[in-house]
Amino acid sequence: MHKGAGANHWFIPDGYIPEKSSGELTSHESVCVLNRSSEDAQLTFTIFFEDREPLENILVTVPARRTSHVRTSSLERDGARIPVGVPYAIEVQSDIPVVVQYSRLDATQAANALMSVVAYPIA
Repeated sequence: MHKGAGANHWFIPDGYIPEKSSGELTSHESVCVLNRSSEDAQLTFTIFFEDREPLENILVTVPARRTSHVRTSSLERDGARIPVGVPYAIEVQSDIPVVVQYSRLDATQAANALMSVVAYPIA
């Protein structure tokens, strides 16, 4: 992999899973990870909240030369999950360089909204 093809440390400061959805689609968020390496990437997620201690050391493996779309609602540590209707932030650390993107589908209204941004990498 050439230089600039990823980073080992990423932040996503604006997370929020709406409590309600309308229509056929369910509101959700995904952390999309691209692993271009020939080895598996071992990721560690930390979820930060405004009013409670973080959920730490949530482990996710992204296979070599693959992409993985990790639904934030599926992240779990000792039975604890991200609650709906609560703002949060995400820290992603990887043992090898990866590319991290964040996407949110907001289906709270009849006109759905989709937002997607590249996460903030730490050099």
